[in-house]
Amino acid sequence: MTSPTLLVLDADPLPRLGRLTGRARVTHADASTLAERLPSADVLLVWDFTSHAVRHAWPGEGPRPRWVHTASAGVDHLMCPELAASDTVVTNARGIFDQPIAEYVAALVLAMAKDLPRTLELQREREWRHRESRRVSGTRAVIVGSGPIGRTIARTLKALEVTTALVGRTPRTGVHGPDDLDRLIARADWIIAAAPLTEQTYGMFDARRFGVMQPSARFINIGRGGLVVEDALAEALRRRWIAGAALDVFEHEPLGPDSPLWQVPDLIVSPHMSGDTVGWRDELGAQFLELYERWEAGKPLLNVVDKKRGYVPGH
Repeated sequence: MTSPTLLVLDADPLPRLGRLTGRARVTHADASTLAERLPSADVLLVWDFTSHAVRHAWPGEGPRPRWVHTASAGVDHLMCPELAASDTVVTNARGIFDQPIAEYVAALVLAMAKDLPRTLELQREREWRHRESRRVSGTRAVIVGSGPIGRTIARTLKALEVTTALVGRTPRTGVHGPDDLDRLIARADWIIAAAPLTEQTYGMFDARRFGVMQPSARFINIGRGGLVVEDALAEALRRRWIAGAALDVFEHEPLGPDSPLWQVPDLIVSPHMSGDTVGWRDELGAQFLELYERWEAGKPLLNVVDKKRGYVPGH
């Protein structure tokens, strides 16, 4: 019996797939070769989850893999109408990044509340300037995105005695619906974007939404860059509509050195690293191997994405 062909869209360093020796024929592609190699693949591992190569290559001719796995939580970088309409199963890396991202958000909340960025600036300038900081306990946070990452953020912030509210696609017990969003963010101290990028969420944080927030509010985006109209956020910070913000994801990555976002007052910029802790690539590889062994044995796959919604349902 012929071994299945596993095609890997490469990124450096490569995944460790030694467990599949003798069980799968592993081939590799980059953006320039993906289209020609897709028809011969049974499984596609999107290891380069920053690439849009799948979206461009998928509509071509010939057979397509029966299963696509992306080593990321978001799937917007690979979805196209042809893939969404196909019988191909798409899975993601749900579960790997939840706790690291929640810890990163908690760190940002504490750093902004305690004015740590300015403390470091003043230290570099050798200036002794006493200030008062904010108490985190008793503040309110709205987390937009009720999936595993959003829920873990809420649980972590609750440990700091922050009152949290989750907003999801549909209202249910413990989760507010989109109709409650404006009312909630108008009273929130922390607004955290953790939603998947879909047609409904693209650009949801715009000038109007930043205008709804109170002047003491701070905004954090660890979801997808497209959730935020970046020019509107920059203007809101310059006009002091809100007190501060932190962006870990951007519309276009990497953020170029000439981007005006680097100079926006009270904005913390980090290079899409909130979920990337020591050993994270090994965790992603191990997760894929476990899924592959389920697929190989004919068992139902986990982390199956609803291709029309753009995320794993059931939360």
